[in-house]
Amino acid sequence: MEIFSMETEPILPGKETPTASESAENLYYERCGMEVDGLDCMYVKYARVWIPDPEEVWKSAELLKDYKPGDKVLQLRLEEGKDLEYCLDPKTKELPPLRNPDILVGENDLTALSYLHEPAVLHNLKVRFIDSKLIYTYCGIVLVAINPYEQLPIYGEDIINAYSGQNMGDMDPHIFAVAEEAYKQMARDERNQSIIVSGESGAGKTVSAKYAMRYFATVSGSASEANVEEKVLASNPIMESIGNAKTTRNDNSSRFGKYIEIGFDKRYRIIGANMRTYLLEKSRVVFQAEEERNYHIFYQLCASAALPEFKTLRLGNANYFHYTKQGGSPVIDGVNDAKEMVNTRQACTLLGISDSYQMGIFRILAGILHLGNVEFASRDSDSCTIPPKHEPLSIFCDLMGVEYEEMAHWLCHRKLATATETYIKPISKLHAINARDALAKHIYANLFNWIVDHVNKALHATVKQHSFIGVLDIYGFETFEINSFEQFCINYANEKLQQQFNMHVFKLEQEEYMKEQIPWTLIDFYDNQPCINLIEAKMGILDLLDEECKMPKGSDDTWAQKLYNTHLNKCALFEKPRLSNKAFIIKHFADKVEYQCEGFLEKNKDTVYEEQIKVLKSSKKFKLLPELFQDEEKVLSPTSATPSGRVPLSRMAVKPAKARPGQASKEHKKTVGHQFRNSLHLLMETLNATTPHYVRCIKPNDFKFPFTFDEKRAVQQLRACGVLETIRISAAGFPSRWTYQEFFSRYRVLMKQRDVLSDRKQTCKNVLEKLILDKDKYQFGKTKIFFRAGQVAYLEKIRADKLRAACIRIQKTIRGWLMRKKYVRMRKAAITIQRYVRGYQARCYAKFLRRTRAAITIQKFQRMYVVRKRYQCMRAATIALQALLRGYMARNKYQMMLREHKSIVIQKHVRGWLARVHYRRTLKAIVYLQCCYRRMMAKRELKKLKIEARSVERYKKLHIGLENKIMQLQRKIDEQNKEYKSLLEKLSNLEITYSTETEKLRSDVERLRLSEEEAKNATNRVLSLQEEIAKLRKELHQTQSEKKTIEEWADKYKHETEQLVSELKEQNTLLKTEKEELNRRIHDQAREITETMEKKLVEETKQLELDLNDERLRYQNLLNEFSRLEERYDDLKDEMNLMVNIPKPGHKRTDSTHSSNESEYTFSSEITEAEDLPVRMEQEPSEKKAPLDMSLFLKLQKRVTELEQEKQSLQDELDRKEEQALRAKAKEEERPPMRGAELEYESLKRQELESENKKLKNELNELQKALTETRSPEVTAPGAPAYRVLLDQLTSVSEELEVRKEEVLILRSQLVSQKEAIQPKNTMTDSTILLEDVQKMKDKGEIAQAYIGLKETNRQSPQDYHMLNEDGELWLVYEGLKQANRLLESQLQSQKKSHENELESLRGEIQSLKEENNRQQQLLAQNLQLPPEARIEASLQHEITRLTNENLFCEELYADDPKKYQSYRISLYKRMIDLMEQLEKQDKTVRKLKKQLKVFAKKIGELEVGQMENISPGQIIDEPIRPVNIPRKEKDFQGMLEYKKEDEQKLVKNLILELKPRGVAVNLIPGLPAYILFMCVRHADYLNDDQKVRSLLTSTINGIKKVLKKRGDDFETVSFWLSNTCRFLHCLKQYSGEEGFMKHNTPRQNEHCLTNFDLAEYRQVLSDLAIQIYQQLVRVLENILQPMIVSGMLEHETIQGVSGVKPTGLRKRTSSIADEGTYTLDSIIRQLNSFHSVMCQHGMDPELIKQVVKQMFYIIGAVTLNNLLLRKDMCSWSKGMQIRYNVSQLEEWLRDKNLMNSGAKETLEPLIQAAQLLQVKKKTDEDAEAICSMCNALTTAQIVKVLNLYTPVNEFEERVLVSFIRTIQMRLRDRKDSPQLLMDAKHIFPVTFPFNPSSLALETIQIPASLGLGFISRV
Repeated sequence: MEIFSMETEPILPGKETPTASESAENLYYERCGMEVDGLDCMYVKYARVWIPDPEEVWKSAELLKDYKPGDKVLQLRLEEGKDLEYCLDPKTKELPPLRNPDILVGENDLTALSYLHEPAVLHNLKVRFIDSKLIYTYCGIVLVAINPYEQLPIYGEDIINAYSGQNMGDMDPHIFAVAEEAYKQMARDERNQSIIVSGESGAGKTVSAKYAMRYFATVSGSASEANVEEKVLASNPIMESIGNAKTTRNDNSSRFGKYIEIGFDKRYRIIGANMRTYLLEKSRVVFQAEEERNYHIFYQLCASAALPEFKTLRLGNANYFHYTKQGGSPVIDGVNDAKEMVNTRQACTLLGISDSYQMGIFRILAGILHLGNVEFASRDSDSCTIPPKHEPLSIFCDLMGVEYEEMAHWLCHRKLATATETYIKPISKLHAINARDALAKHIYANLFNWIVDHVNKALHATVKQHSFIGVLDIYGFETFEINSFEQFCINYANEKLQQQFNMHVFKLEQEEYMKEQIPWTLIDFYDNQPCINLIEAKMGILDLLDEECKMPKGSDDTWAQKLYNTHLNKCALFEKPRLSNKAFIIKHFADKVEYQCEGFLEKNKDTVYEEQIKVLKSSKKFKLLPELFQDEEKVLSPTSATPSGRVPLSRMAVKPAKARPGQASKEHKKTVGHQFRNSLHLLMETLNATTPHYVRCIKPNDFKFPFTFDEKRAVQQLRACGVLETIRISAAGFPSRWTYQEFFSRYRVLMKQRDVLSDRKQTCKNVLEKLILDKDKYQFGKTKIFFRAGQVAYLEKIRADKLRAACIRIQKTIRGWLMRKKYVRMRKAAITIQRYVRGYQARCYAKFLRRTRAAITIQKFQRMYVVRKRYQCMRAATIALQALLRGYMARNKYQMMLREHKSIVIQKHVRGWLARVHYRRTLKAIVYLQCCYRRMMAKRELKKLKIEARSVERYKKLHIGLENKIMQLQRKIDEQNKEYKSLLEKLSNLEITYSTETEKLRSDVERLRLSEEEAKNATNRVLSLQEEIAKLRKELHQTQSEKKTIEEWADKYKHETEQLVSELKEQNTLLKTEKEELNRRIHDQAREITETMEKKLVEETKQLELDLNDERLRYQNLLNEFSRLEERYDDLKDEMNLMVNIPKPGHKRTDSTHSSNESEYTFSSEITEAEDLPVRMEQEPSEKKAPLDMSLFLKLQKRVTELEQEKQSLQDELDRKEEQALRAKAKEEERPPMRGAELEYESLKRQELESENKKLKNELNELQKALTETRSPEVTAPGAPAYRVLLDQLTSVSEELEVRKEEVLILRSQLVSQKEAIQPKNTMTDSTILLEDVQKMKDKGEIAQAYIGLKETNRQSPQDYHMLNEDGELWLVYEGLKQANRLLESQLQSQKKSHENELESLRGEIQSLKEENNRQQQLLAQNLQLPPEARIEASLQHEITRLTNENLFCEELYADDPKKYQSYRISLYKRMIDLMEQLEKQDKTVRKLKKQLKVFAKKIGELEVGQMENISPGQIIDEPIRPVNIPRKEKDFQGMLEYKKEDEQKLVKNLILELKPRGVAVNLIPGLPAYILFMCVRHADYLNDDQKVRSLLTSTINGIKKVLKKRGDDFETVSFWLSNTCRFLHCLKQYSGEEGFMKHNTPRQNEHCLTNFDLAEYRQVLSDLAIQIYQQLVRVLENILQPMIVSGMLEHETIQGVSGVKPTGLRKRTSSIADEGTYTLDSIIRQLNSFHSVMCQHGMDPELIKQVVKQMFYIIGAVTLNNLLLRKDMCSWSKGMQIRYNVSQLEEWLRDKNLMNSGAKETLEPLIQAAQLLQVKKKTDEDAEAICSMCNALTTAQIVKVLNLYTPVNEFEERVLVSFIRTIQMRLRDRKDSPQLLMDAKHIFPVTFPFNPSSLALETIQIPASLGLGFISRV
């Protein structure tokens, strides 16, 4: 392919002929060559165009009328309202460029603009920068970065994480997106990458490069422990201090170019870096322009001069030194040089530059400063001298370690060497100053190279480099008023870079067309190869410069003349200024630049006198100085990297320039230009061998104002950096590119239904042929449609017109509907008005009628009233007459009736008297007659009685009744006697009282006699007293007069007092009111204080909850970090094993033995500590052993308390069983006798309990022995009080233990017997079955050991007991409790009534004897019916039952006497032992019978074998032939699993390592592995084997970790083991024996509690493990959900047709159309269903499922919101509606799963508010207030970001005004929230594991054979 170059002459703004606007227009047309022929139809009325402007470069205007071909003038109206006539160029007649539609303004990619030209680019950048505060924009493959001159929160680690792994077009433009693209292409294409950062000084190149390196350091990490990424970042402060300086354009301008290669290994982790530098500006060391500074390091040294270590440098203020004061601006605002010095030194330390070397560097820098102050005195015109003992020079020599005289000599002289001899020649003062400055520059340049060399050594990779990413931070195109050699080299480098950029852009365009199979033609682009040839070709500028430098008398003038002669008028790019003979002009690709020839030769030579260098090399006191010059001959360039700098290009061979013979002997023979050209060629080879990525930095203004855009300066830089060239190349072809699906989705509105085919490609072709007739304006590729410039705008116009027409139709219809509604409403209103008027009229008529009727009624009632009054008067008169007449008649009748009544009364009384007299006479006669008759009859009866009295029988009859009468009489006599006695007593008492009264009266008489005598004496006294009374009366009169005066005074005083009291009362009332007011205030204050305190309490509670969550989160993060380090450690160990791979002889440690977790999870049991105790006790001093004995006693006390509690629980259970036995007493006679097997089983229980008791006794003896053996001279010495008390207590404890254990034995036997008595008859089994089960155990020891483990408590050894009883408080509490118990017992015993106890005992004894007699008779009758063998068994059972009952009776009998009770229990125990011996004999008999059964079984057939095995021995004797089928009794499992120690690894392997979660979850009960492991732990605890417990738990934990490490990315595996780990943890809590965890247990579950070990430490370890598994589960589901979230929540159109796809540029975003490979919301919901179903199948706790769901929804919300905040194309009204719909679907899913209370919905609140923010109105202040109140879950930065990013998708939407955003910011300025922009998507909420007990009984769990656990057995 041929490449045509188009050479143009750019017009500079300073050129005289054209104006600035004309220059811009001409340049635009020259470069773009825009064809407007096909776009003439777009120049219609209201179309907007760009016209040139001298101030704003381009100005927007609107056409006032349509353009017609041939018009010479366009009628325009500017935005400010001014009309304008725009004259077209008469030659070209080119129309002004069209303006893009508003919906395309602000695009992320400039190539997405429909009209690609300079004004469109400039306007798009300005809108993004000013309005949206977006500093990054794509321009094809270029990232344009505008310096905001303000710190922005867009470079945090959260932003890095957001861009990590994303495609470049999916997110908003950012330097991180470019870095991610480079990193991804390096890994994907296996090709090295380069990021080329260029721009003017102050445009932000260094910062951009720094952020790119930070991104690589963050996302990749380092492959070693040396923190290489930190060292790479630490190189920036060093290089900035020695290579950056303040210029007029930038406070931190890089004065050198650097190319940093960041090396990566095969896993793409940073392993090292290497730096190459280019063209250090050495002249700045000795000269600075006005308002500029030297390099930062000099000012940092001066600012730190006061430090002690810098005293020897003898530094001072920067204004003191010549090299630092020339610019007149030694201080930068906002920069603290002293602090920067600290940062520089810290970076040097981090990079391995020792303190001694650092001080050496500072000595050299200080020497340079002092060297600059050296002054010269002229002797004559050709020689000069230095004043003697010149202080600056002496300080320089002291610091450098050289001789003063020698250095002073060679500063003023030089050596000239000829072919035969050498001359020493003095130099003039000017040459001496130049030589001094050259030496300073040379020293600084070499020091710069030395530092770069050491930085490279520190960053050097220790392993082989696999690939690299290079970051080029190089100067941009520069043009100043005076341009010299430095600007020439800089612009030369930019010409080379621009050529490489143009070729790369052209190549990408060509590849795109070829890939899409688009026919394309040659594209003209600006080729700057002629300019490059002018500079570097043979006889070019650099060649002529080098040649002139070799000439003895070469000068800048002669060189200029050679340039004129060679290139003037021969090369179009070379010109000569009109008014100068010492300058030349070169037409660069960006602009014309005029260079001044003065200084070119000197700077190119870089002359340094060799003698001065030798003096410095000869320094012996300062070892660093010679190092700077020892390898000068190998240096590639004075400013390049170290001579040993390796070629850091992987898989690329770069041939270095061949050294010419003799060239390396003298470095000054190689000129600076030559060196720079070589290094530039090497750089270009490097860049060409990599994939370049371009970052163009733009400086928006020259005044460093934040977010201020200067269009002129921006256009200059855009032209210079190649952005417009990229636009021009794109515009020359087909810049707009759409996929078929995107085109169909956007322009579906332009198609009719019949045009839509199933083939989208054919549909688009058909539509385009109708819409765009010129087929040259578009091309169809394989996957995309390519459009010429402006065609998308044309299609958008058609689409907008179609939508506008549709809108008009909709508006027409709606307006018609509204008018119809209005008409209907008006008609209805008119009818209503008419109805109300007619109603009013009707009401008026009705009122008239009512009034007429009322008048008639009033008249009627008035007339009626008159008539009625007359009638009433007449009636009243008549009635009055009648009343008088009738009264007279009634009174007469009354008088007559009264007289008649009185006569009747008189008659009544007279007749009654007569009748009573007659009655009395008659009654008297009758009574007399009766008396006579009765007397006669009595006489007759008397005669009969006298006759009967004389007979004997009569006396007998009388005698019979007399006995009773005698008794009664006797009783009466006795009573009378008693009364008599009482009367006698009363009589005696009365006599006694009488005598006393008599005596008293006598004494009274005597006393009266005496008083009489005293009265006589008193009369005499009376006379004397009367005289005294007379005297007193006189005194009384006097006193009364005085009294009157006193009363008067008293009245007066009373009056005054009352007044005072009234005043006091008033004051009191005032005080009371004040008091009440104060009380009210105090009450109010108290209420307010209470309210405030309550609020504070609530706030503090919330804060404490937050602190708790933060602490929990911090702890879980530490666990996460620990697990990460642990995995890293394991990986490193595996790598070491793979690297070594040498088997060593000896024992090979397994995973479980060398696990790093074993030390942490080791469980130290009490037994092992007891074994280690003697060793520790020997090592510890004797003073620390004293508290051990007391704690031992406390442990025994605890043991006694536990036994008492156990006894109480068994007693309660016994009482319940007795009640059941009483209810079942009626059925006792029907029960069969207990069989021999049951008796044998009973005997085995007795033996086991006996062995348990013996073992407890042995433990007590051992503990007592250990106590006596303990040596403690202070406490445990024999005879000591504490010793005696302790021994007494131990003795009492041991006795009490014996008593308690015996009680337990008896109660257990009673329970067993009662239980067996209650069982129905049909559940009784044959004795052979029970015997077979019992005989599985080898001997009695095993049986006893099996039962001992159920109730044996933890035998704790004395360990650290001084921590339990430091001050003896436990001992005091124990003593107090003992005394209180004794006092209560004594009080209870004293309150008992002895006679009631005896009465109850006698009654109980009589009743028990009766029952025992009946029971004995029954048993005797039953025993007689049994065979001889069964009789023995029945008798033994009877004896046991009798002893049990007797024991219970005696227990009540001896309750008051513990000693008798204890002796009785011991005797009873001995009798039970005898019974057990008898049972053992019976056991032997039964075994013999079993052997006989086996013999018989061999002789019977196979069918009869199974039946005969179930026949009892008695049945064999009685019925030997007939088989009997008896149901088998289920074995009573204890919920334990037994395994052998050597099977532990097999158990872990089958149950953990090789278990398939899917099968277990589906086919078996949830949590089965956890239950199995816990049952194994229970058995180890039952055996009291702490080693087994520890080993099993450690192996389990390590096994789970191995499974998760191996299959940690499988959600089912992680969920399964999280569920089982939590279930295992809950089992350890549920069966720990702690009361808090036993509330929900059944009695059976409480029996299964652990008895020997406290596994609280392992519970914590398992909790930590569960936290780690939970975090891993979150990471797994995050990795699964991450690819789905953005596509499903943001990009996929759940509601089809709501949002259309906008045009995109070269950086294509991920398609939002749901193709087969893309994810949708349904994909997310299906995945959530999958997660939920898996967790439910695994039996995960519901609370834990809620926490997982909450975490999932937080991830969905955070990732969606973060992408929304970083994607401008997603911030639209329609996208807000899509998001809200998607969130509603997620909420619906929560409701379906009953998870609304999980807190998951709240985590989506920020996303919901962001979606609402996209949809609400954003215009007025009320809208701003509503937004501020609504968006309380979003931060201020997020709200402002969303508003800035809001982008209309259609023309009908409006952008958010900047003023509205500022209003929002003002309203939110007081809100205190995080400045962080993005949510932390990696945040994991702290997890908790609420206790969830299981109702599953352990004894019912069955182990499936599929698990392969046949080696374990149920117990």
